[in-house]
Amino acid sequence: MISKNQLGIIYMILSVVCFSLMDISVKLMSNSYPIGQLIFFRGFLGLIPIFFIIPLNRYKNLLETSKLKLHIGRAVAGTFAMANLYLGLKFLPIADAITISFAAPIFATIFSIIFLSEIVRFYRWFAIILGIIGVIVVLKPGTTMFSYYSFFPILFCLGFATISILIKKLSKTEPDYLISMFFTIALILTGCISYFFGWNEIKTEDIIYLFAIGICGSTGNIFLTMSIRKADISLVTPVKYLSLIFAILSGIFIFGESISYLTLLGAFLIIISTAIIFRREAIKKVKTTMVRQV
Repeated sequence: MISKNQLGIIYMILSVVCFSLMDISVKLMSNSYPIGQLIFFRGFLGLIPIFFIIPLNRYKNLLETSKLKLHIGRAVAGTFAMANLYLGLKFLPIADAITISFAAPIFATIFSIIFLSEIVRFYRWFAIILGIIGVIVVLKPGTTMFSYYSFFPILFCLGFATISILIKKLSKTEPDYLISMFFTIALILTGCISYFFGWNEIKTEDIIYLFAIGICGSTGNIFLTMSIRKADISLVTPVKYLSLIFAILSGIFIFGESISYLTLLGAFLIIISTAIIFRREAIKKVKTTMVRQV
């Protein structure tokens, strides 16, 4: 019989596969379609998986909530983050864009200090500094490999950090499907607005990739949530680093990109940093649980 932790790892692997397929599809399509159009398909087609997890008794009052402002804030921050991730995938080597995006938990920790007044001790401060160094290494400032487009994934990290703060507040009372629904609606509205700035005619051979952006992106989010609910986050988080391997391999074999040793070094530092952060979070959670039990 499969344990909860084993099931959580399986869900995380499925999440990684889905997100990697989305990233590859976005990069493949970003030269043919405006980012706003890709965001629309991520939202519109992303509705399909969400409808499978909505309880039947909630369809009549699907968007009813007492925390509308928080939902809107999360949706706007999520749309901002996704737009910048897609721009990063468009203009940067896929390995660089994904590596920098893995620094998101570092920025989330910084935001938790500022906005949630969380007490951060030596290990997490060390992790934050190490992660920032990793990001700087990937950015490659002062070299011919430096690109201003690298700031798009950093903006994604800032958006993700905002999302983390808002979801911490929303998840206490709001179901996952409702949080996802508001976010998806925001993506659709943003995509619709971008129509007035120009969309391109859809080619038949591109339909499968556009579906992959929406279906895989939304399904990846669902599997990610299921993974975290089933298993300890410190256990399943290392599995998420498979995304970097997928990014490096797809960069080499699909997009013909060369991988810089600085990108690999930065990725290593960021992985160590986020691993420390998640480990300290797990320890803090255990201590909190023990205190409550006492």
